[in-house]
Order: sequence, then C-alpha cells, then structure tokens
Amino acid sequence: MISFILALAALVAGYIFYGRFVERVFGADDRPTPAISKADGVDYIVLPSWKIFMIQFLNIAGTGPIFGAIMGAKFGPSAYLWIVFGCIFAGAVHDYMSGMLSSRHGGANLPDLVGTYLGKSTKTVMLFFSILLLMMVGAVFVFSPAKILGNIWEPAFSVEHFGPYSFWITVVFIYYIIATLLPVDKIIGRIYPVFAIALIFMAVALMVVLFMKFPDIPEVWEGLKDTPGGALTKNPIFPCLFISIACGAISGFHATQSPLMARCIKSEKMGRPIFYGAMITEGAVALIWATVASYFFYGKPEPAYQLIPGGVDAINDAPSIVHLVCNDWLGVFGGILAILGVVAAPITSGDTALRSARLIIADFLKLEQKQVRKRLYICIPLFAAVFALLIWQMNDHTGFEKLWSWFGWSNQALSVFTLWTVTVYLVREKKLFWITLVPALFMTWVCTTFFFFSPNSLGLSLPVSYAIGFAAVLTAIGWFSVWYKKNCRTTIR
Repeated sequence: MISFILALAALVAGYIFYGRFVERVFGADDRPTPAISKADGVDYIVLPSWKIFMIQFLNIAGTGPIFGAIMGAKFGPSAYLWIVFGCIFAGAVHDYMSGMLSSRHGGANLPDLVGTYLGKSTKTVMLFFSILLLMMVGAVFVFSPAKILGNIWEPAFSVEHFGPYSFWITVVFIYYIIATLLPVDKIIGRIYPVFAIALIFMAVALMVVLFMKFPDIPEVWEGLKDTPGGALTKNPIFPCLFISIACGAISGFHATQSPLMARCIKSEKMGRPIFYGAMITEGAVALIWATVASYFFYGKPEPAYQLIPGGVDAINDAPSIVHLVCNDWLGVFGGILAILGVVAAPITSGDTALRSARLIIADFLKLEQKQVRKRLYICIPLFAAVFALLIWQMNDHTGFEKLWSWFGWSNQALSVFTLWTVTVYLVREKKLFWITLVPALFMTWVCTTFFFFSPNSLGLSLPVSYAIGFAAVLTAIGWFSVWYKKNCRTTIR
C-alpha cells in the first residue's frame, strides 16, 4: 500500500509541476477558440469548463483503466511505475498536445493533423486506421457493459428468444445512435455528469476501503516481476505490460476524443485542467484498480481470490473480478452503484468514439453536419458496419478476445502516430520537442515488438521481436535526425 500512496502523490505532483511545464512549452494564450470562431450549435459549441472536464474524462475512461489495470496487475508492482511515469510523461502530454493542437487548427480531427505534419500518404493511412479503431471501440464497448448489466438482470424472454445479453446490447446500441446524432449538449452534455458521479463514487469508495483494509500487497522495492505466490501471467513485462495498461498510462484513442472537446473550450488556458488533468484523473482510477487487483491476486497471507466466493473462477475474467470485489467490499447498494460506474465508462467512450468517427468521415467528405439528414448519410452505413462487427464478435467464441487484442495494439499504435505528429509540430514551432520525442520512440519500440511477438499477429520469438523493435527505434531516430538537419537548424525556444 505504500507504493500506492507514493504513486498517487506522484500523479498529483506531475499535474502541478510537469503539467504546468508542458503548458508553457505549448504556449496557451487568449486567441479565439473554434467553439467561438466556428460555432454551429451542434459540434462547435461553448460548454462550461467543469462539464467539458467530465465529458473528456468519461470519453477517455472506457474500460481501459479498469480492465487494463486489473490484467496489468498480474505483472506485479511494475504496473505502478508504468501507470505513474507513463501517465505523467507520455499519456497526459499526448492528450494535452493533441487537444491543443486541434484547437490551434480550428478543431481539426486526428487524421487531418497527421496529414498536416506527417504528409498526405500518412493521413490516408490514419483516416482508415482511426475509423477502424473507433468502430472496434464501438463494438467492444457495446458488448462489455451489456455483459456486466446482463449478469445483474436481463428479461427472460430476451435471453430465451435472442440469446444472453441481447436486451442490453439493444439498449446500449440505441443509445449510441441517439447520442451520435444529436448535438453534443443535448445528450452527452446532460447525461455525462450523472455517469461521472457514478464512476467517481466507485473509485473513491474502493480507495476508502483500501485504506480501511490496508492490505499487505507487493511493493515496488520488493521486486518488479517476482510476486508472492507465483506469477499469474507468463507474458513478458516488455512489451505486454505496456499494451495491457493503455488507458491508464497512454492511449492513442484519446487523440480521437480530445478534438471533440477542443471544439467546446472557451479559452486555450482551459487545456491543462481539461486534457492533462483528465488523463491524470484516469491514471488515479487505474492506480486504484491496480491496487485492488494486486490484493485480489497477491494479497498476504492469502490472496483475495481465495477469500471471496467465486474468486478462483474469476482470475482471468476482469468484468467478473469487478463484480465480485464491488459486491464484497461495498455491499449490495454500493456494489450496484460501483458497477454502474464501471458500466458508464465504456458506454461513454463508445458513444463519443462513434461520434468521432462521424466527424472524421464528414471532414473527409467535406459534408457539413448541421442538418440531421446529412448526419444520417454517415451514421446509417457506420452503424451497419459496427453492428456487423458486433455480430461476428458474438458468433465467434473467441471474437471478443481477438477484437480486444487488436484494439489494444492498434490503440497504442495510434499513440505513436500522434506523438510523432506533435513532435514535428514542436520542431517547426522551434519549441522543446523532447517532451514528445522520447515517448514517441518508446512507444514505437513497444508497438513494433508486440506486433512481431504477439500470437495474434506474427508470433515470432521474443529475442527476434526485441531485435526488430530495437531496429525500428534506430530507424526512427535516423529518419528524424536526417529530417531535422534538413528542415530545422535554428535554436529551440
């Protein structure tokens, strides 16, 4: 628990000191934002700063900082280090810079930003890549909350005639359609604060119980890999930990969400608490769940999975771990509220993911979105494709596992493109580019190594994958050095 306390304090200090430093590097000022200069009452609209923070936090929260942190805790105390350092120096910087860069470019979406700084060919790749990722997010984040809610209650008629979880899948899918079509302040701007309260309650309640129990769990200084009772995963820490814990440390998906709120902020000076602050908050949620999972997996003298009824069967099922822990710790009422918080996270990421997909496609087609009819031109085929992906996922017994695996890798690969985009921007503006170059190189190494090593992709041996990943980093350094010498010889501010 001492590691948890120190990690939590480090996140707060990171926001106060490093967040302020990053803000100075970017140079936020008082120029008109897209919410003012391009106001349309649908997507470009000024919202209160507290509401934007809530929406941004829920946009990026998803199941990543919960499920990812739980599975990442299997790697032992090293999860704490990745959440803290990844969040402060990579994830929060990534989210802040992508949001502020979008604001500086009139609320531009990620593919347009990539095209501006990495070229038209890269923009085309990113266009299809980001839309596919957002569709996967929509499909995954329909099924995971439906499964949690279905385990609590579901109409017998629906289960008998249409299969398990069909009722909640339908409800969530209908909500996604409505939230994607309507102006941002009509559904998202009104319902998100309610979801945020549930999610924050869940995190705070679990943290209070953690301090009450103050469990004896592995600390960072006791070893980063070897854990009492034996390791629960055979995967290597590098690169697998850095893919397992994405949303609690760094996530490329966030760069597709930040432009949504960049179109709603009244002043650039709101950027640090909204973009950097939301990521730090998500890191805190991930820390709480990593600590809960550490107690569940490795608590002493006996791990919690041996103490909580049904725990042994839930070791490899993150949603079941959430359900068991919340009910055991918080009782029936508290457990329901906590479960609703966990359900709110993926739902509020799924709807904005599909909203982002609509806006990206609309920008590509140059199709204005003020009229409902023109929004439907995009939404009908978009939701048809997501529905087909969802049906495949449900019919294939390994569909969810495959989809989640590819989502995890593509999510982190997207962060690589974003970090390189921001790095080029900072170089061109003669600003301190090291703050994004270092995480860009690290995530290039992680994603390349994982792609060649993962059984769901090429499945090469670990030493060969390490070598290819290192070669990719050297290539990136060489490419950047040549480009920098040709284009930017002046002094960095």
